[in-house]
Amino acid sequence: MPQHAPHTPVCRDCDGFPVVAITTGTRNPDGTRATLAVTCSTCKGTGRRTASTLIRAGR
Repeated sequence: MPQHAPHTPVCRDCDGFPVVAITTGTRNPDGTRATLAVTCSTCKGTGRRTASTLIRAGR
C-alpha cells in the first residue's frame, strides 16, 4: 500500500535530502573511507522550501 506523505513543501534543489556524504577517495587508518558531510545551500539543511521572495525584474 502506498504511504501518505505530509503536504510539506520540499526543497526543489535537494528533493528533501538536505545532507549528503561525499567520499574523498582516501581511506582512514582503520580502512574506512573518508567522507565529507555537505548540506544544501538553498534550504540550509532543512529539506523544506521557504516562502520565496518576490524579485522585481525589468524597469
